Amino acid sequence: MCVFCEIIDGKIPSQKVYEDENILAFKDINPVAPVHIIVVPKHHIESMNGITESNSALVAAIFEKIPQIAKSQGIDSYRVISNCGADAGQSVMHLHFHIIGGVELGEKII
Repeated sequence: MCVFCEIIDGKIPSQKVYEDENILAFKDINPVAPVHIIVVPKHHIESMNGITESNSALVAAIFEKIPQIAKSQGIDSYRVISNCGADAGQSVMHLHFHIIGGVELGEKII
């Protein structure tokens, strides 16, 4: 079982900031900015490459909630990042989105 599935199942503790029947959002344990939230679908999807017609509604639900999650953390300016595959830096093979903000990030991504 992947680490995010274990967090979803409550086997690993997390600092939850949002949860509903399909989505969990929690604070990153190694934040790169004052606000660094991980948002995951509760249904295991390995990466962006695993998004299909049958599960894309979960991704849409996440993007509908991201502004609310960001606002709950006191930010309205933020970056959303999803790494896809090991070469792109995906270290947990469970689709997830980073909400990063609380500091001026600038235009460069890398």
